[in-house]
Amino acid sequence: MHDYTYDGSFDGLLTVLLEMYERKTLPNSIQSAEVAQGGLFTATVPIATNEEKAARVWQGLLKYMDKEARARLYHVFLSERPDREIIICRYVRLAVEAKGRVDISENYTNDSVRLVADIDKQLFREKHRMEAFVRFEKTQDELFHATIEPDFDVLPLIAPHFTKRYADQRWLIFDRRRGYGLYYDLHRTDIVQFEEKAPQRATDVSATVLDEREPLFRLLWQTYFDHANIPERRNLKLHRRHIPLRYWRYLSEKQPRETRFEPIRNKR
Repeated sequence: MHDYTYDGSFDGLLTVLLEMYERKTLPNSIQSAEVAQGGLFTATVPIATNEEKAARVWQGLLKYMDKEARARLYHVFLSERPDREIIICRYVRLAVEAKGRVDISENYTNDSVRLVADIDKQLFREKHRMEAFVRFEKTQDELFHATIEPDFDVLPLIAPHFTKRYADQRWLIFDRRRGYGLYYDLHRTDIVQFEEKAPQRATDVSATVLDEREPLFRLLWQTYFDHANIPERRNLKLHRRHIPLRYWRYLSEKQPRETRFEPIRNKR
């Protein structure tokens, strides 16, 4: 058995899977080269990423599973679990051994299948929350900026949603925890990297670069939120279940009020 190392990319992991099966050896571990720790009695095998081989593996997986099951493997990778590589390896091995005769994604009696399905649900839940909770701020150069810090690396999953929904404006969504973002320039959405430290919160963007109307937009949003709320039906426990506290720092309606809220007084 070997300890495999790779560059930490998904293409790199797919390359490892191909090399592993060509060598006909099971892995003792598969780790990113940055965090790899070799064992005393195992040989470390570094695998260089090969995009052509990775594409061949990705396409070849459809011989053993459908597109939905294959997508779950990518979701496991985005979960950033320390054991994600081994989980993916076990799932692929299970599918290859079945030779496409059965749909392994429905075999919930298998521990690996259940684990992959559970991780997939967690990623979908986080993706849905990010699509719902992102709040943009407009800068002077007409760029809509938002900062997020999701539990999982979901930027690749939310890119289609924001590209389609905000196709008429330039926007940037920055993942502060992972140090990269999505930038849409009215034509395409690209992944961008930043060397400088990101703002601590979306509201920490310097006032000098914000559009002068941004405070008004925020106030209007907060006013809408306040008036749409029904005090008699207030259920803070349920509210926190649907909008966990860790997201509040990025929501405009959860920021300190500049003006005191006054309920609407209906006219007679």
